[in-house]
Amino acid sequence: MSDSAETNPSPPNHPNPKRARARPLSLPDVFFKDQEALKHAILQMQLHHQHHQSPIATSPSPSSPTTSCSSSSLDLTALSLEHAAPDPTSLLSDTLLLRIFSKLPVSQYHSNSLVCKRWLFLHGRLVQSLKLLDWGFLDSGRLFRRFANVSEADIVRACIRSRRNSGILVTHKAVSVHVDSNFSGNGFIGETDFLPTRVIDQGLKSLAESYPNLRRLVAIGASEDGLLSVAKECQILQELELHCCGDLSLRGISGFTNLQIVKLVGWVDGFYGSVVSDIGLTILAQGCRRLVRLELCGCEGSYDGIKAIGQCCQMLEEMILRDHRMDAGWLAALSYCGNLKTLRLQSCRSIDSSPGPDEHLGLCKTLEGLHLQRCQMRPRDQHGVRALFLVCREVREIVLQDCWGLENEVFGFAGICRGVKLLSLEGCSLLTVEGLELVILSWKELQRLRVVSCNKIKDSEVTPALAALFSVLKELKWRPDCRSLLQSSLAETGLGKKGGRFFKTFKS
Repeated sequence: MSDSAETNPSPPNHPNPKRARARPLSLPDVFFKDQEALKHAILQMQLHHQHHQSPIATSPSPSSPTTSCSSSSLDLTALSLEHAAPDPTSLLSDTLLLRIFSKLPVSQYHSNSLVCKRWLFLHGRLVQSLKLLDWGFLDSGRLFRRFANVSEADIVRACIRSRRNSGILVTHKAVSVHVDSNFSGNGFIGETDFLPTRVIDQGLKSLAESYPNLRRLVAIGASEDGLLSVAKECQILQELELHCCGDLSLRGISGFTNLQIVKLVGWVDGFYGSVVSDIGLTILAQGCRRLVRLELCGCEGSYDGIKAIGQCCQMLEEMILRDHRMDAGWLAALSYCGNLKTLRLQSCRSIDSSPGPDEHLGLCKTLEGLHLQRCQMRPRDQHGVRALFLVCREVREIVLQDCWGLENEVFGFAGICRGVKLLSLEGCSLLTVEGLELVILSWKELQRLRVVSCNKIKDSEVTPALAALFSVLKELKWRPDCRSLLQSSLAETGLGKKGGRFFKTFKS
């Protein structure tokens, strides 16, 4: 092997001799072009390896030039692999690296943590919110060594013995579990599928001791002792979500002094059930007087429980009732919520079966927004719907989304609210233009109107009075009939006509 590329002359018997094309430089040619620099580099590496007693540091045996060159190239390759360029990030402090990592998208956190052990450790310090899936990770203490700065923790999935090897995942708004074909007919989760209460309480205690700066906690099946241990260590906890909690376990909430957001999940059809009645609501009201937002899912109760919340939690601004199981007459207690600004009803099968006389209903004077999502508002429940609008007659925003049974007669009760500035209707398939016009023409302060996917509201039925109202609105989103919108958008493409001709030809 020669040190440089050479050209071969043409044979003398050729009449027109031509020079052969030059051979491109190979990697060894580049390496050995400067012999003095090469010898110096090899000498330095040999001395370094002799210091570390490495077998690679042996000098090549003097032999033919070709053999010596090959041996040197092999040694150089091995040394370059073993002595790679140093990690440039090793010169940066942990604080500076954390600042750099924090600027990256969250989706890259996991891939960055696989680079090296240091990056894995730093990644754990970046994570502030986690969902625990394996209880053994907490019980062994690895959770606390891996993630040191957690401020939001969700341990619900880890407290349920779900079948991880199953390919069936059942998801609810509140919880998701893996099940197999042998699940009980009474529900996807049995009583034996939950960890023992003492185990959960011990885990909560360890979690609170390791993360005293915890601000949000989601737990299931905790007792009074477990909640008190969290309240003792986590003084700044602001948001608490409890699943499958009974009335007596709520006594532990009294230890939290800074709670502002509470979500109670009592009953979830097909998964689990616990009773949260007026007793639990009263305990909650007396223990959390600084509540700003309260969400009750599948909770029982009545007039007394809501009244206690309104009287004790005077800072309450938002109340959410999902799939409530309240007794008749609970609506009248809303008038005691003197600072309530937003009321949301979600997936409620009934508003109030027997609201009582109008003079006993009262009024929410500070209420600004009324939101109903996936609620049943059938004509048979019109007394409860009417009572709801009477209590909320000072409301400024009304949002109705996917409410079943909302006909013209039921929607007409919304005319009680004279100061409405925003109306949003979505998925109200039984409402017509006539019922809509009757209500909104009586609202003199209406400024914003949104009508989406209300298939019985037709553009052709819009009256001149309604069109004149549309012209003065600040915001108008009008997409009531999705089918007509689709047909008009495909009218010029001829898509439907081509299909029709195809099937006619096929039939003939």
